[in-house]
Amino acid sequence: MKKGRLWVLDTETKGTGAQMVPLDSVENRPEPAHERMWVPPERRPREPEAPQPRAPRRFRVVDVLTRQVLADDADVSTTLAVLGGVERMLDVSLFIWEPEKETWRLLSMTEQQAVWQRRSGR
Repeated sequence: MKKGRLWVLDTETKGTGAQMVPLDSVENRPEPAHERMWVPPERRPREPEAPQPRAPRRFRVVDVLTRQVLADDADVSTTLAVLGGVERMLDVSLFIWEPEKETWRLLSMTEQQAVWQRRSGR
């Protein structure tokens, strides 16, 4: 008389799930080889790059009524000298050059007041 095989659920399979296998194939399974695991060393943080020196500020001063440019691509001292000859802050529009965007940006009222307070020839 033939002896029946004993079947077990093998859960070591990968992917979709377990499967039914004979018990003797599970008992006679060789031990997995224990290999040394390689762990990479921790990375050293990179040193931050030195910031690029900022280009000097460039200004454009435009008369509000006539739209005449009073100063174009002027440095700070020239801009302050031009503003010294202006009677009221609201008589001119003050722009600053934005090198990243390559365009002139109108200063906000708060920024214009800060420049206006530093003008020369009051």
